[in-house]
Amino acid sequence: MLSGTVSAAAEILGRSQPAVSRLLDKLEEELGVSLFERRRGLVSPTRSARLLLDEIERAYVSLDNLKSFATRVAEGESSRLNLAVMPALGITFVPQLLATFREKWAQTRVALHVRLSRDIEEWAAAQQIDFGLAETPFKRTGFRSDLFSDTPYIAAVPRDHPLADKSCLGPADIVTGPFISWTPFVAAGQLIAQAFKSCGVALDAACEVTLSASAYEMAKQGTGVALVDPYTALKMHDDRVRLVPFAPTIPFNVALLRPDSRPASRAVEALLDILQTERDRLMDRLPR
Repeated sequence: MLSGTVSAAAEILGRSQPAVSRLLDKLEEELGVSLFERRRGLVSPTRSARLLLDEIERAYVSLDNLKSFATRVAEGESSRLNLAVMPALGITFVPQLLATFREKWAQTRVALHVRLSRDIEEWAAAQQIDFGLAETPFKRTGFRSDLFSDTPYIAAVPRDHPLADKSCLGPADIVTGPFISWTPFVAAGQLIAQAFKSCGVALDAACEVTLSASAYEMAKQGTGVALVDPYTALKMHDDRVRLVPFAPTIPFNVALLRPDSRPASRAVEALLDILQTERDRLMDRLPR
């Protein structure tokens, strides 16, 4: 497919033209599909051939990943960590703790990828990361999933808002003023819509976001009341915003994803211990 002729392909492979022709014939026979149309010495790939090439390229990417993993093993466990973290924890929570990690693991290079949860799930299934932190649920296999955090979403209320003095908020309270919700394309948006529906309250959002950081900033500017994840709420703390528990509870379930073929090193376990310790300390600061 790259060279356009059997003779050119044979030259690249260091084989004779008849040998390559026989290989093509045998491959087509084994697959039961026609891969090339032969005309006057030229070979034109069929649609089946193009589909097969796409799958082959993905297979080579996986092989390259395995080769890269083998290289890291040969270099020793302190060489590199590859992490993928959802924005709620990847913008402030994890980066701030990497300084603590490097105090004892200065020789370890860390690659931190901030991605959406669905991308992290895909990377974990493809064995491309040492671990990931992503919001549940998941559809793929190839990794172990353990609960990292289950503290629910919390309301961020502008300090001068009429609801700021409430001890707890619900859908009926929030609809009285501008509400900052999530788009229906992310998990939080769907969960919030379900919570409002279960309370018989029509969801009427003044603004929609895809990140907690955006929602919190809008609450800080007095745009309206927002529902944000607890990590963003605490890490972006500002006196212009008051945090108020929300009912019914909207779960913010974050899982730790560990690919099956990437056993944890001492460096990985050390970083996870730091993350879990800070998680516990941080969540104790939330209003109850």
